Amino acid sequence: MKKDTNILSCAEFQQIAEHPHLRSCELCRALLADLETIAEAARQLFPIVEPPDELWEQIESAIKNEEGGSDRG
Repeated sequence: MKKDTNILSCAEFQQIAEHPHLRSCELCRALLADLETIAEAARQLFPIVEPPDELWEQIESAIKNEEGGSDRG
């Protein structure tokens, strides 16, 4: 049975920049460069922001207040 050489494993995909095909294919190198540029632009548009330390306390308090308010009908 012939193995499909167009299928990459997860590990291969994660290390795609080191794939031997990119050494010989200018088109794929250009595509990868474009994708990396797009990914970097997206990271700048949506930076990872750590929530404040007290966030869970505020959520818990809001839930308790909402639960307490529903008993007062």
